[in-house]
Parts: sequence; C-alpha cells; structure tokens
Amino acid sequence: MANTKSAEKAARQAVKHRAANVALRSRLRTAIRKATEAGASGNATTARAALKNAQPTIDAMVSKGLIHRNKAARHKSRLAAKAKKAAKA
Repeated sequence: MANTKSAEKAARQAVKHRAANVALRSRLRTAIRKATEAGASGNATTARAALKNAQPTIDAMVSKGLIHRNKAARHKSRLAAKAKKAAKA
C-alpha cells in the first residue's frame, strides 16, 4: 500500500502504463508471428508484404521504449532473411 499521495499516483500510473505496454507488446508479437509464418509458407509476395507491415511496427516499439533498438534490428534482420529465403524457394 502506498504511503504518500505521490506514491498513490505512481501506483495508478503504473497500472495504466502496464496495460498500454501489454497491448503494444501483443501488437509487436503478432506482427513478428505473422511475418515469420508468411516467410515459412514459401510464398514470396506474402512474405514481403508481412515484412513490410512488421518493420514499422517494430520500429514504433523502439521509439516508445518497449524494446531495445538492437533487439528490433535482430528481429528485422531475421524476418528479412526468412522473406529472402521464401523468395528463393
């Protein structure tokens, strides 16, 4: 239990921030999963489209501070490699 008014406010804000972060993280994971599945499907156009949709979502999460920029770069690199592999197949 919070002891001061400022601690009470911080606790209220933490609840709101957590709810927002959960929603954003879900959006990020969905975009990554869709791009991964599209890359695994072997359809080059679907894989490229999913990658094109996932990249701005990943970048947005970096700008919001939800994930580190290196993690975003790693995700985008792996998704691009899967899309490239689907294009070759």
